[in-house]
Amino acid sequence: MKIIYAGTPEFAVPALAALIQSSHEVSLVLTQPDRPAGRGMKLKPSPVKSLALEHNIPVLQPETLKDAAVQAQIAAENADALVVAAYGLIIPTAVLNMPRHGCYNIHASLLPRWRGAAPIQRSLLAGDKETGVTIMEVVPALDAGAMILRGALPITAQDTAQTLHDGLANIGAKLMLQAMNQLESAGKLAAEPQDEALVTYAEKLQKSEAAIDWHQDAEALSRQVRAFNPFPVAQSTLQGDTCRIWMAQALDGQAEPGTIVSLDQGIIVGCGKGLLKIDELQLPGGKRLKARDFLAGNPLKLGDKFGS
Repeated sequence: MKIIYAGTPEFAVPALAALIQSSHEVSLVLTQPDRPAGRGMKLKPSPVKSLALEHNIPVLQPETLKDAAVQAQIAAENADALVVAAYGLIIPTAVLNMPRHGCYNIHASLLPRWRGAAPIQRSLLAGDKETGVTIMEVVPALDAGAMILRGALPITAQDTAQTLHDGLANIGAKLMLQAMNQLESAGKLAAEPQDEALVTYAEKLQKSEAAIDWHQDAEALSRQVRAFNPFPVAQSTLQGDTCRIWMAQALDGQAEPGTIVSLDQGIIVGCGKGLLKIDELQLPGGKRLKARDFLAGNPLKLGDKFGS
């Protein structure tokens, strides 16, 4: 089939790679405009654009898909399907109606749970036992399309937003290729409507959510640390400096919230309930370090306190 692919970040790369390597033709890639990045703030292409250019696939980078000239370019492709993965722009109904066999999205949750912008992080924060990917029809309403395929992924106590992101991206690539193969052979895809009574929303992350409140349960703080790794990274204060906490785990026990009670096997801190063992942390201008390496250059003592 002739496919238009719309995606921008790393999450969208595996599915594009799978389609490129398949028997289908990716005739056009839609991705967001190059953005400033790095210390020099030079314009940097999206990961999806970089992959497309490696394979000589035409790339279109409009600021909006509402522009008539842009819509004319998309319509001229006469595509069989539009595949979407973390594109980041609203797709107007006029564009949704262009592909012969419809538009399909890779969404990083087991819909109808966690519609919206941050499904991976919200599933971690909520303490879900599993997450997954849903291949769904794209409709004007937010993540409300009928479901085509679903694939689950267990959430372990070691998972971060980054590890789940990588696992889900790979699952999404396999499921989307499976869906496109089915669409090619059958001409249509069976779809199951979402149960609106089960819908939850994954609100966009706010940097203010990264601040650690040591009066909370250690289990909740462990999930917060892992959900905000690699962005925006959970943080506290330590000896007057902002301290970013990259990895941590909950332990049994009780101590004054924010107070360091052990330095033997990591930095162990009291919480509202339980203890939090900090395994990796970082001070401003410094590197992300394992607790033992951090302590070698930043001596702490029992009774020192982390602040909010």
